[in-house]
Amino acid sequence: MANSDPDKLISKADKLTKLSFTRWSADWKSATVLYEQAAIAYRLRKDYEKAKEAFEKASKGQEMISSPWDAAKHMESAGALAKEIGRWNEVIDLYRKASELYIECGRSQPASDALAKGACALEDVAPDDAVKLYNNACEILEEDGKEQMTFDLYRAATAIYVKLEKYTDAASVLLRWALAANKCNAVHSQCKAYLSAVIVYLYANDFQQASKCYNDCSQIETFLNSDQSRCATKLLSAYEDGDAEEIKRIGQSSTISNLDHVIIRLARKLPTGDLKDIKIESSREEEEPLDENDLT
Repeated sequence: MANSDPDKLISKADKLTKLSFTRWSADWKSATVLYEQAAIAYRLRKDYEKAKEAFEKASKGQEMISSPWDAAKHMESAGALAKEIGRWNEVIDLYRKASELYIECGRSQPASDALAKGACALEDVAPDDAVKLYNNACEILEEDGKEQMTFDLYRAATAIYVKLEKYTDAASVLLRWALAANKCNAVHSQCKAYLSAVIVYLYANDFQQASKCYNDCSQIETFLNSDQSRCATKLLSAYEDGDAEEIKRIGQSSTISNLDHVIIRLARKLPTGDLKDIKIESSREEEEPLDENDLT
């Protein structure tokens, strides 16, 4: 069969799945074998369009004979081929379908991996769609109590948002990462994610949000007593003092150097805005009288 014409294999398989006066039931088992052989033959010929279609048919065949695992594998192959020919919308659909089939098998890890593969394929051409897939991949794992497996996914999503200069979104992903780390007792990763979020806000020249983020995170004792918290405190104090040299010195510290590369690059470019504005704003806040009618 390896030397057979894949077009003829597809034609024969299609006939086996269609009902007629002489065939009252579809023979999906035999057809699926032919679709698989055709897909491999097309791929060897680098006829990726036809190979993709053949893998999709093979996937459907595996579904019809109640084998969702093999159906998912074929759908992933179709997704990879869609990437090769630049069918980006199909990349999304095919990897999502593969993920759904893995979930049908009760396998959260490969279901998440399938979405991550789709996301990776889309990072440069459709970054917003890639982030959605990474987020969905995280959700699948978290729903199955596998938070420790999400870290690389959150890292990838953060990098995309930073590249897109969507810093608020990047910080939100980092805070979700910290929450996931907390649930699986990964204290060090949790503290690093919190410090990273503060740095992202500072890079975006949003000192107020960076301060709020730090204060919120400091409600968690493990962070409050960490090296990452002390580093964040020094950074924010240097900003309030308008001390650019101190900010740069902290950016070279070992605590910063142990963060992810994307965050290290941001930290070492600080400060990005006019520190005088921060000092003026801080002075105003100190001078504001207490409103006795608002004690909430």
